[in-house]
Amino acid sequence: MAIEAERASVPTLQDPEFGPWLAQASILVVDDEPGMRNFLLRILGPRCKRIEEAADVEEAARKLDAQHFDVVILDNIMPRKNGVDWLAEQRATGLFSDVILITAYADLDTAIQALRAGVVDFVLKPFRSNQILNAVARCLDRVRLQRENIVLKHELRSTSDHILLRDRLIGNSNVIAQVRETIARVAPLPSSVLITGESGTGKEVAARSLHVLSDRAEKPFVPVNCAAIPPDMIESELFGHMKGAFTGANASREGLFLHARGGTLFLDEIGELPAATQSKLLRVLEDRRVRPLGSEREVPVDLRFIFATNAELEADVRRGRFRADLFYRINVMRLQLPPLRDRADDVQELAVLFMRRLSQQLKMPEVPIDAGIRAALARYHWPGNVRELRNLIERTLILGKFPDDFGGRLTPQAGLAEESLEEIERRHILAMLEETGGDRNDAARRLGISRKTIDRKCVAWNV
Repeated sequence: MAIEAERASVPTLQDPEFGPWLAQASILVVDDEPGMRNFLLRILGPRCKRIEEAADVEEAARKLDAQHFDVVILDNIMPRKNGVDWLAEQRATGLFSDVILITAYADLDTAIQALRAGVVDFVLKPFRSNQILNAVARCLDRVRLQRENIVLKHELRSTSDHILLRDRLIGNSNVIAQVRETIARVAPLPSSVLITGESGTGKEVAARSLHVLSDRAEKPFVPVNCAAIPPDMIESELFGHMKGAFTGANASREGLFLHARGGTLFLDEIGELPAATQSKLLRVLEDRRVRPLGSEREVPVDLRFIFATNAELEADVRRGRFRADLFYRINVMRLQLPPLRDRADDVQELAVLFMRRLSQQLKMPEVPIDAGIRAALARYHWPGNVRELRNLIERTLILGKFPDDFGGRLTPQAGLAEESLEEIERRHILAMLEETGGDRNDAARRLGISRKTIDRKCVAWNV
């Protein structure tokens, strides 16, 4: 039996003590007594998004295999197998849902066994409706805090550009206006999106815009930089793992696929994904099910995928570095972000925005952007795109003035007009490498581009 809570026809209690997450929760009630199941369905049904019941553990296992439940309310004393023993088996095969045990027998041995099996709360029979509602609310709040903590850790690892730009692309140029229009059309749809463009063009900002304008805006947005996670760890990070799945796996842990459940998973630098993980990602995209490492159970997931890359994936497919079938699967809708050099009208607006916001953030006075500086900003090629502009403004605020070599770098030299954009980029990157004594990491940080970009350029230039 399943109950879908219809907000228009079924009254819901807006009691703040149960928290706002109950209305979004899915709950499974496992109890062999019809009276207890009916009682719990009457109490929880109007207040949660979905509730289902199972009369025995076999039926419960089938329902857990078919879909995800945030909370399982489990009776302990049932025919053939008690709830604690069954839960221990389910945990071993990949059950991550929070479980509340309901029982009339509260001896110490049962409590210890329940904790070892992974019960997160204990409710004694007989109980009042508020007791079970509070237990469910505690579970949901605990899970929310745990997932927010993990998502925030990945936020901190990602680029800082979105902290200033957040979920909107700044600028009034025609090219960026077209990008915003495309985002508005695509955002409400469930289709996967591949965002392409040079490093620093704002791919994560575009991904956040897609999330905020979608019907998943209230759910998690989880950004993952595939290039920043070691290849031997990325599968565990994405899929999660069971205790003992590999050396050092001392406890079971949900992966980022499950933490993003209901929301959006943003996989940046998708071209850096190892070949073995590419194959597993393809299956997730096709089946919408995830199997944590060491688990016997595939967990259903409901999320939207957004991918990004600054590489030429078609070329990687031809070279055998990226799976062709995965490329065609993720390339449903492509969003190409223009480089800053093609957005000349937006450079001034972005510079003013960064100056104002970073001044507040660093608690330093703004540095005037006079006519000469504006002209130099407009002439410059910006190989590091928006990220390089942001870093320049931050460096300016720290120094209290634009860098001494700023004019020299941004002012055209004799014969510059005859140079190609590629030659200007080459000269600028090599000049920065010379200034940093060949330190590519430092040069990449100053330019606002990735170390991989500099490595790739240097190989192409035989440097």
